[in-house]
Amino acid sequence: MASVAITRTELGSAGLRAAAAGSSDAKQARRLLALAMVLDGHPRLLAAQAGGMDRQTLRDWVHRYNAHGIEGLRDTRNKGRAPALSAEQMQELEGLVLAGPDLKQDGVVRWRCVDLRSQIKTRFEVELHERTVGKLLRRLGMTRLQPRPFHPKSDAAAQEAYKKTSQAWSPTPCRPRPPGRPLRSGSKMKPAWASKAPCPMSGHPAAHARPGCAIAGARTPTCSAPSAPPAPRGLPSSCPGSAAMP
Repeated sequence: MASVAITRTELGSAGLRAAAAGSSDAKQARRLLALAMVLDGHPRLLAAQAGGMDRQTLRDWVHRYNAHGIEGLRDTRNKGRAPALSAEQMQELEGLVLAGPDLKQDGVVRWRCVDLRSQIKTRFEVELHERTVGKLLRRLGMTRLQPRPFHPKSDAAAQEAYKKTSQAWSPTPCRPRPPGRPLRSGSKMKPAWASKAPCPMSGHPAAHARPGCAIAGARTPTCSAPSAPPAPRGLPSSCPGSAAMP
């Protein structure tokens, strides 16, 4: 592939480096430095690698520089797709929406996106999707919120006269709700030492067992005194609170 020569001579390698130093576009500065290396006699491959590109890309930027100068080394922004409606058509669409439809001519009492789509196709010969029509309305600062529809034959004066002559209606006040009863945190509980095992003599629960009934699991008062030999039968015990056995 033959190398493309740089035909512009108003700026040498020093001028290109000075332009790169004063540029706020980093990509343009790299391209200027690569062209400066080419003017200094460096190989095209080395100049392309220093500018972060390949030889073919450097060749394309040489063409751009020869045609448009330093400004040609900037990235051109893509304007994107052309708008569906021009500025004049957008103004006409806005006036159509604000004026509202004619019931006899358009057959509707309020505009919908599907109705505006038909109007745009008829007036401007542009076919759009309903969603695109909604985007155009939002671009005009309009929303989908509309006032409540009314019958075209309704009489506003008669409605106001009826409101003035009709008896004012006031709802019956409800009785205040009585305050709630205070919550109970709990009820009385049985003693912790009471067992649920039935008494073998009476068959009643442990809480109602007979005094002489021995129930497994029932707690009995214990003596805190040191252990001592059992007292003879019929003599008082050394443990306080204990009764003598008969």
